[in-house]
Amino acid sequence: MSMTLDKVAVGATATVARINGEGPVKRRIMDMGLTKGVEVTVRKIAPLGDPIELTVRGYELSIRKDEAAKIEVSA
Repeated sequence: MSMTLDKVAVGATATVARINGEGPVKRRIMDMGLTKGVEVTVRKIAPLGDPIELTVRGYELSIRKDEAAKIEVSA
């Protein structure tokens, strides 16, 4: 089952399947460690839904909801 990272529930873990987007946006997401095959755990979502706090490769990362919507994951 494929969905985007912004739809993953708090506390759930998913695996990055694909990153959509162009040029600098995609590069920035990949530079933060969000690459194909990596496991991501959603730790918190801010009250207004932006940003989303993740645990990736053993560190905490906050990304904006519109960036998370570009990352396809499988549960």
